[in-house]
Amino acid sequence: MKTESMQAVGVTPTKREVGILSQPSPQMTGPSQVKIRSLEVGICGTDREICNFDYGTPPVGSDHLVLGHESLGEVIEVGPGAERFKVGDLVVPSVRRPCPHDYCLSCREGRQDFCTTGDFTERGIKMVHGFMTEYYVEEEQYLNYVPAELRDVAVLVEPLTVAEKALAQVWHIQKRLPWANTSHAGQGPGFGKTAVVLGAGPIGILGAMALVVNGFKTYVYSRSAEPNPKATLVNSIGAKYISSETVPVKQFAEMVGNIDLVYEGVGVASIAFEVLKILGLNGVFVFTGIPGHKSAIPVDADLIMRQMVLKNQVLVGTVNADRSAFEHAIRDLGIFKQRWPKALASVITGRHSIKDYRDLLLGKATGIKNVIKIA
Repeated sequence: MKTESMQAVGVTPTKREVGILSQPSPQMTGPSQVKIRSLEVGICGTDREICNFDYGTPPVGSDHLVLGHESLGEVIEVGPGAERFKVGDLVVPSVRRPCPHDYCLSCREGRQDFCTTGDFTERGIKMVHGFMTEYYVEEEQYLNYVPAELRDVAVLVEPLTVAEKALAQVWHIQKRLPWANTSHAGQGPGFGKTAVVLGAGPIGILGAMALVVNGFKTYVYSRSAEPNPKATLVNSIGAKYISSETVPVKQFAEMVGNIDLVYEGVGVASIAFEVLKILGLNGVFVFTGIPGHKSAIPVDADLIMRQMVLKNQVLVGTVNADRSAFEHAIRDLGIFKQRWPKALASVITGRHSIKDYRDLLLGKATGIKNVIKIA
C-alpha cells in the first residue's frame, strides 16, 4: 500500500542543512494513539539553536530531525484504546518522553521532567521528530485538551509551562517558611510580595502574566529603552517595565525594594548574576534560560555566597514541564484572555507560512512569538 507523504521542516546535522523535507504521513500503530493534524507551531530560541547545530539529535536510523515542540493540533483519528479525546478536539502535546530505565523513579511516575538518567527523549529536540509537520501521531497520555475558545492563543501553552513549573517549584520550596499569603481572599498567594522578571521575550512576558495573576507586584527588567512594544504590553497588564539600558541594577534595587522572587527568562548570565546580588531576604531566584557557549564571565562569588547564607536565599534551575504545568498553563491562558485579551493576542507577533521557515529560523529574531501556520 502506498504511503502518502507530507511536508516537514527539519535539520540534517551531518550536512548542516535546514530545509523542507518530505516525510511519510504517520500511521497509528497502537490502540492508545491519536493522530493529529498540526495547526500551528511556535518558533523559539531552542529551534534556532538547533538550526545553528548547537545541539539536536535525530532519531535512531534517521539522518534528520523534524523541528518543533510548541504545537497546537486537531485530533483527526483516535485509536480504539484512547478514551480522553474525540475527533475535532484541540490538543497541545508535551515535549519530553520518559527514559526506559526501571530504576528512574521520576520517569516511572510520569515526572520525566525530573529524569535522573538523562536518557529521556524530546520531540523536536532529542531523538524524536517534532511537530513542525502536517500530521503526527502521539500516545494520548502526552496530549492535553484545549477548549475551543482558546484556539487563537493555545500555541502559547508550551512556553507558558516554563513559568507554571517554575511557580510550582517556588511554592514548594517556600513552604520552608510562612510565605504564601492566604489572608487576602482573591488577591493571590503572592500578594504583598515583589517579583522581578528578567527579559521581555515570550517566556518573560507570559511569566509576568502568571505572576500578576498570582498577586505579585511584578517588574520586568529588560534591555531595550522605552518606548517599545514590549514595554507597552508589560505595562498594560499591571506589571512595570524597567529598562536596564537606562536604570542600572543598583538603582533598580532602590526603586523596587526587597525582591522576593526573580524569574529569569533571558538566558544571559551577566545580567542574571548582577540581579542575583540584589535578591532579598528569604528570596528565590529561578533560572530558566540556557546561555550559549561563550567566554567565562567574572562573578562576585564571595558576595553571592555570603548573601545566600545570611539571607536564607535559594537558587534553583528548572527545565521542561509535567502534566500539571500544562493543565495550569491552559487554565491560566483562559484567565489571561479574559483579563488582557489584546495584550495576550499581541504576544503572537505574526503567523507565517511554512515557506517562511528560513527567515524565522535562520534570520534575525524579531517580535515576541512568531508562529508557523500549518493548517
